[in-house]
Amino acid sequence: MNAPMHRLERPTEQDPRWAAVVARDRSADGTFFYSVSTTGVYCRPSCPARHAKPINVRFHRTRAEAERAGFRPCKRCKPDQVERDDQADGIPARVAAIDWAAVAASLDSDGYAPLGKLLSTSECAELAGLYENGERFRSTIVMARHGFGRGEYKYFSYPLPAIIAALRPALYRALAPIANRWHEAMGIATRFPAAHADFIKRCHEAGQERPTPLLLRYHEGDYNCLHQDLYGEHVFPLQVVILLSKPQTDFTGGELVLTEQRPRMQSRAEVVALERGEAAVFAVHHRPVAGTRGSYRVNMRHGVSRLRSGQRYTAGIIFHDSK
Repeated sequence: MNAPMHRLERPTEQDPRWAAVVARDRSADGTFFYSVSTTGVYCRPSCPARHAKPINVRFHRTRAEAERAGFRPCKRCKPDQVERDDQADGIPARVAAIDWAAVAASLDSDGYAPLGKLLSTSECAELAGLYENGERFRSTIVMARHGFGRGEYKYFSYPLPAIIAALRPALYRALAPIANRWHEAMGIATRFPAAHADFIKRCHEAGQERPTPLLLRYHEGDYNCLHQDLYGEHVFPLQVVILLSKPQTDFTGGELVLTEQRPRMQSRAEVVALERGEAAVFAVHHRPVAGTRGSYRVNMRHGVSRLRSGQRYTAGIIFHDSK
């Protein structure tokens, strides 16, 4: 019998920021702060002090917010001296501002979740503009040659573009607790560390050293067949797609399509509408579904419907690397 899907009881422990605190993740410093009601102080995520009980912890987007709530800076980690970009459109801040509890609920019920607008129009244009720069990519895939559909996509090489390099660890940090809960529910022993750098180290030690974030380009008549992005032994069960072109202006058609196959049932399809700069997260391979006798695995695939006109660019963020 498959293990039942467990849900954490305390809201703090459900929040992906708590995982960053537990890991003392320095890359999260400046993206949020946390306070402890029993001590009256607020800290940066990497604070070396002994962890407080989750029930006594609150999260704050800024130092000013924590201080307005009546908390003073911790003398050990000195969060009032953190150097950070306070611009509201900073990528880590945008990711931290997503309602991750709602994302987790949507992933549990549907296998995907909208993340809202992650990139500005200029950032979308910047990424799409890289497509013709061959030095930024390790390989080009012409889909028709492999029976994958029609169109092209290119895998970025390391070092990744700054936008992708910022999004990948920030999104992973928020998604890792969901991935771990899914694996527990599906009876899979693998667990994921809180920091993306630690997971990538695991991939590289297993020979998965090639980066997988990619840029896709479709012209009129192009499409992407239903597939799964599996590149080796180590697979993170969630991935993110960001639309870089404007629907109904730059292109028509070309919708993101997701399908799931439950045991002894016909496949179900879902069309996910995105605007330019918006992102969605979805299951790479399997997801757990709660049944009457515990959880069972549902097989997921994704693709893109035929483009009716124009040109469409998309960025894909896959969190495991490839052999």
